[in-house]
Parts: sequence; structure tokens; C-alpha cells
Amino acid sequence: MKPIRKAVLPVAGLGTRFLPATKAVPKEMLTVVDRPVVQHVVDEAREAGIEHFIFVTGRGKAVIEDHFDIAYELDRTLQERGKQAAFEALQRDLPKAGQTSFTRQQAPLGLGHAVWCAREIVGDEPFAVLLPDMLSRGCMGQMLAAYERHGGNVIAVEEVAPEETHQYGIVSVGETFGQTFEITGMVEKPKPGTAPSNFIISGRYILQPEIFPILEHGKKGAGGEIQLTDAMIDLMAEQSFFGMRYEGRTYDTGSKIGFLTANLAYALERDDLAGPLKAEIKRLLAER
Repeated sequence: MKPIRKAVLPVAGLGTRFLPATKAVPKEMLTVVDRPVVQHVVDEAREAGIEHFIFVTGRGKAVIEDHFDIAYELDRTLQERGKQAAFEALQRDLPKAGQTSFTRQQAPLGLGHAVWCAREIVGDEPFAVLLPDMLSRGCMGQMLAAYERHGGNVIAVEEVAPEETHQYGIVSVGETFGQTFEITGMVEKPKPGTAPSNFIISGRYILQPEIFPILEHGKKGAGGEIQLTDAMIDLMAEQSFFGMRYEGRTYDTGSKIGFLTANLAYALERDDLAGPLKAEIKRLLAER
């Protein structure tokens, strides 16, 4: 069983739900507290042991590449002004030379197409996919542990209220193995009342490279896009899929409420911000 060394991060989306903020700034570079969303996602993958980060970008996303590169002028200025702690923090955040790759998705043809664009860099080995809109703590580490137990393909899932299932990709539950279970089927955004479970696909995947020939066919699904879920359904005919119940909470920073909630949650975890932030929240609520 080959180890998971590479992760694909699809960052080509337009971020229309955050206009006008995302007119000139990629949605992945919006900050949760003092770190861009995409940095939080890379942090999660690095902590799990991922070695190579493959960013699938689009027009106007060059700032993401700059963010994961050395900023000579900034580094020199920080050192000259004696801001050694800030300088060292920036150095810790940088992936090592050769650990990042960038490829372009020229047209917005869907998540499946974005993953397919990374095929030459991934090569013939299993890989992870992390959606940069979805912030979680330790999810990829739990995913890799599940992969070591089962092999095959692994999808992180979370429970939602039954009335919310029509908004997500949903999996069917087969034999259960503690935190994980066999996936017996998948459906993308089922009609209300028809979902096979209330376990949603929550933005973290471990996939085998055999997904690429399926994606290459370019079969269009919901919204006229090439859907990753459709390709996974086809791959299920040949390979096993397992759901991994994520023990934690995911914040969907692609929605305004999710983004604001993530900022509050991450700030409240910090000793330097929690007290003052709680006081400000109480003050705001008292004024309403």
C-alpha cells in the first residue's frame, strides 16, 4: 500500500459569494484571524505528514503562489527592525523547496476537472484532495489513519440535519468499523427526503490514481460541470470506498456565516484574543 505524500488543493474558484471582496483578492487568501484560509488548510496537511502540495489555480490567483514563496524585501525589513519572532514565524510557514507545484485550470469546469488537471504532477500514486473552503483541525490526520487501516479510497464525512442533505453530496452506509464504514453508494445533492443517509462529503478525500482515466472522459453532471462525486461513483464499481467520521467540526468558509464563525472559533482558541473578544461580543449583544 503506497503512502499518501501528495495533496491537491483546487483554488481556481471565483469566490462570487464574497464579492466585492474577492474581485481582486482570491477567496482562499481571505484571513481567518491572521492567516489566509489556504494557509490553515496547508497547515492541516503538513501536520498530517503530507510532503507535496499541488495547487490547481486560475486567473488572478498568482498571489497564492507568492504567499508560499520567499518575500526577500519583507524578510530583510523584519530582520533590520529586530522583528525576529515575526521573521521566524514566516520561515516556519514556508514549504521547503520543491514541495509546492502549481498548475492551471483554464476554465471553470467543476471540481472533477480541477482534480484531473493535477494528474501529471500526482502521477501513479494515491493522493489527498483538500477543499480550501473547508477548515478543520486534524481531519487529514484522521484520514491517513483510516487509510492505513483500510487502504482503498477514503472520504471524510459529517452528519447534518436531514432537512439539509439536499445541499451536499451524501453517502450510503454499509458495514461499520468504529469511526469508519464502508460506502455503498453516493449521490450529489439528492432531492429533499430522498437522501440515503445524513452523512455529507465534507471536503477531504484520499483517492487512488485510477480516478484520473475516469475524469478524463469529461462526463458532465450537476450544473453542467465535471463532478468528482460522479467519477467516484464509477470508481466504486472497481475499488472500495470508506467513510471516515471526522471527530471535530468543519467550518465552511465559502459561506458568510461559516467564514464569520471560523474567525470567532479560531480567535477564541488564542490566549491573546479570547478574553478581549468575549468582552466585545458581550458589548455588541448588549447593544442589540
